[in-house]
Amino acid sequence: MSLPLYAAFDLSGLPLRNRVVMAPLTRSRAIGNVPNALMAEYYAQRAGAGLIITEGTSPSPNGLGYARIPGLFDDAQQAGWKAVADAVHAKGGKVFVQLMHTGRVGHPANLPAGARILAPSPVAAPGEMWTDSSGNQPHPVPVEMTEADIEVAIGEYVSAARRAVAAGIDGVELHGANGYLIDQFLNVATNQRADRWGGSVANRVRFAEAVAKAVTGAIGSRRVGMRVSPANNFNGMAPDPQQDDVYLRLAGTLGGLGAAYLHIVDHSAMGAPGPSAGLKLRLREAFPGALILSGGYDAARANADLIARRGDLVAFGRPFISNPRLVDKLRSGAVLAQPDFSTFYTPGAKGYTDYPAD
Repeated sequence: MSLPLYAAFDLSGLPLRNRVVMAPLTRSRAIGNVPNALMAEYYAQRAGAGLIITEGTSPSPNGLGYARIPGLFDDAQQAGWKAVADAVHAKGGKVFVQLMHTGRVGHPANLPAGARILAPSPVAAPGEMWTDSSGNQPHPVPVEMTEADIEVAIGEYVSAARRAVAAGIDGVELHGANGYLIDQFLNVATNQRADRWGGSVANRVRFAEAVAKAVTGAIGSRRVGMRVSPANNFNGMAPDPQQDDVYLRLAGTLGGLGAAYLHIVDHSAMGAPGPSAGLKLRLREAFPGALILSGGYDAARANADLIARRGDLVAFGRPFISNPRLVDKLRSGAVLAQPDFSTFYTPGAKGYTDYPAD
């Protein structure tokens, strides 16, 4: 019996060589927030994946919450992503850029002059944020977004998506997970608005829907996916009794738009809260496109879930850091190299492009 994880897959007309997805992984190597040659080398090394989803990339100066994360809102950044796309395509791979506006998760020291920490409501994120200039700093209280700010942000996602396509990137993933801007509108812990962008399920989903509609309208639905994280408490997200309704409505909207995929975060294998099996099944039923599963997978579990048709593709995160040819290792059953946690977010090649390929 052939194993589905290594079989080719048609993602809304985009041919993938296998069903292994490289999950988005923040690596903080974009000096000056511009993708560089080191990043192109890193992604090219991992082009054996059926699909690479890049690290979170801000569509706006306001969304550059972390130190040294890339953007996609100016010409230099677009040129940098073109180099990444060219390097991945030269190895036969496919790549989507994940568009991640960090919203309240950031610090002014990580932002360019004139940028602001924005969020649906003026509620500070818990904990601290690393800054290269001053070390760890507490998250500030964000500025509550006005109607005008919201419209500008939607337009920034559109502009970044257009730049991605112009750079030769195969598509974009809208980051609606893990407590960043889109998720901040979805979740009651961060959305305390009383206008049309908050309160009811329909209102809280409105921003995610507006971004998805605008981006699919600009670059085509087959080039767009979204990542979501029901039940996740990362970055101060909170349980919500209407949570299932929120995500089922969003999945239905994405399906109606013809989005290429829905990417579900489930970190329950690592002890974090995750969506129930029942919700994942209902999302599968509500969304007619491809479903990407993620969260603590090994080859055996991935193949089992694909055979059971619980999803269509499986994303692997940390294993890709230290195993550039992860697909080959999964197929052969080779022992996986372990990553060096101390170099996850440090600048330079160490712990980034220097892992052995074998």
